[in-house]
Amino acid sequence: MDVQFSIFETKEKKVSSAKVVNVASVPQRSPFRYPGGKTWLIPVVRKWLKQSNSKKKLIEPFAGGGIVSLTAAFENLANRIEMIELDEEIAAVWEIIINGDHEWLANKIYSFDLTSQNANTILQKEEKTLQEKAFSTILKNRIYHGGIITKGSGLLKNGENGKGIKSRWYPKTLRDRIIAIGYVKNKLEFVMGDAFKEMGKSKNDKESYFFIDPPYTVAGKRLYTHFEIDHDKLFSLTSTLKGKFMLTYDDTREIRNLAEKYDLDFRTIPMKTTHHIQKNEIIISDNFDWWS
Repeated sequence: MDVQFSIFETKEKKVSSAKVVNVASVPQRSPFRYPGGKTWLIPVVRKWLKQSNSKKKLIEPFAGGGIVSLTAAFENLANRIEMIELDEEIAAVWEIIINGDHEWLANKIYSFDLTSQNANTILQKEEKTLQEKAFSTILKNRIYHGGIITKGSGLLKNGENGKGIKSRWYPKTLRDRIIAIGYVKNKLEFVMGDAFKEMGKSKNDKESYFFIDPPYTVAGKRLYTHFEIDHDKLFSLTSTLKGKFMLTYDDTREIRNLAEKYDLDFRTIPMKTTHHIQKNEIIISDNFDWWS
């Protein structure tokens, strides 16, 4: 059984001195409230991306809520950014925002009259256009428990302050975020596809930065539709990348063993879950010269 390691159980050189990040201090760029999102890691990601001033391409093979890619775009931390996502519902949102009519989605959210009846009409429609699927995904992400859109999740009942499904529905904020992304989407490229295949295409590119945040071994099944991945294969592929990379994982014996198997260095870093439980995660990188 996978277990969490204490930060004191690892070798000293692999212990992080970082403090838990207050996510409220990080600009919220994504339209998603994404389970497993990396908003809390953004200060570390900034340091990692700034280790070289040369022109760089950032590749995010498991894009999800896209906070790393969006931060890089808004803060000019990369010249080109490629977001990759296999989940067709999440992908629909990025397809519309990056490759399609982002203003349509922004205005649809802003003008929608959110009631249980109206929401169910949208969610229960079987045949959806790409635009409808994108809106339906944002709707589910905002009115389902924990933002989890996988099968088995369901509508909020009480929500915050008894507001029910309107607890996390901030139409103006969501519209503004999507409109803002429109101003930087010339830097962004979205690909709906398999992370392994897309990473393989760029594995010999020395100027690429890979931010790799796969479904974790412990929580992935509960949070994501495509939770089953070959973790050994991902470590193997990561070890062949010629560019710079940051691979994030939960701190478990299985992951530590894989890091050692492929001779990949790592550090632990503290974070707080949505339930305010502090735990450690692992950051694996080609180098830690940027780490402080």
